[in-house]
Amino acid sequence: MGISGVLAFALLAVMLSLPVPYAVEGPGPTFNTLGKVQDHRLISIDGEDTYSSDGQLRLTTVTSAGGPGFPVNAGSVIRGWLSPDMLVQPAEAVFGPDLTEAERQHMTTVQMTSSQRNATAAALTALGYKVPATMTIVGAYPQYDAADVVQEGDVITGLKTDDGEHELSSYTQLAAVLADTEPDSTVTLQVERDGEAKSLQIRTSQNPHGGSVLGVALDVQFDFPVDVDIEIDNVGGPSAGTMFALGIMDLLTPGSMTGGHVVAGTGTITPDGQVGPIGGITLKMKGAVRDGAEYFLAPASNCSQVAGHVPEGLQVIRIETLKQAHDAVRAIAKGNAEDLPGCAG
Repeated sequence: MGISGVLAFALLAVMLSLPVPYAVEGPGPTFNTLGKVQDHRLISIDGEDTYSSDGQLRLTTVTSAGGPGFPVNAGSVIRGWLSPDMLVQPAEAVFGPDLTEAERQHMTTVQMTSSQRNATAAALTALGYKVPATMTIVGAYPQYDAADVVQEGDVITGLKTDDGEHELSSYTQLAAVLADTEPDSTVTLQVERDGEAKSLQIRTSQNPHGGSVLGVALDVQFDFPVDVDIEIDNVGGPSAGTMFALGIMDLLTPGSMTGGHVVAGTGTITPDGQVGPIGGITLKMKGAVRDGAEYFLAPASNCSQVAGHVPEGLQVIRIETLKQAHDAVRAIAKGNAEDLPGCAG
């Protein structure tokens, strides 16, 4: 019996140490976009006066293990199943079935860089700065009419709609014109192709946020009037965009935008200030509470995951745009948070 017990224990130990195709996620660290990370400021701004704040705007993260290059064993998965603060999912649901570790790291780095640029453009535009941009088409989505019309390398210069001709020198201008254009409209896209001006007729499609989309993928190169540098290590992906944008706005605005409160949040951001969905929001709320947050800004498109999972002591505020997020933080500072919309359910 003793020998059988030892063998059974050894077999169990081997089984628990074997890698399994699961991912284990937990609340990651949060970072105050108004403060420092190690020995440097998370957001540094040159070319304009900046102002201190006695509050905090914390971006939230998720820690993940089990994908390419970071296999987890059965023991870790069991501990994750037993922990109320961990989430266990099939690895392909989190990391994608065909990604290598190098490809995953490259993708998240590119997403973070794009998020920082979009956040800077959205924040400066919201504060009244002009942010010129060169918009180069790098592709078109096959389900849209533009796929058979545009070419990679086309540079957008204008758009003619039923409202007239619009010269376009910024992404915000393009977004504004499309927001006022009815879906299924025929528009004329003005582009520069190989040094020549071209007029391309395209039928638009519906934008879930209202108005139309062209269905093209853009490489947008901004000419920022203010030098904004965001430096944060070992964090990837696009989900910090909204909190980056709020941090930039607070630093460039006199006074404390938060009124001394600790506000956390998440959400992707577009250059025209649209807030988009993210993953792992229940874990991010837990990390926010752990690090002292009183309020949490959540993308409206994530509300179905938020409802019924809000940690005690945390007020969740639903947002769809950077303007709504900014207005919410100002309402918190004034003591009017109770009237802000949440994720009901």
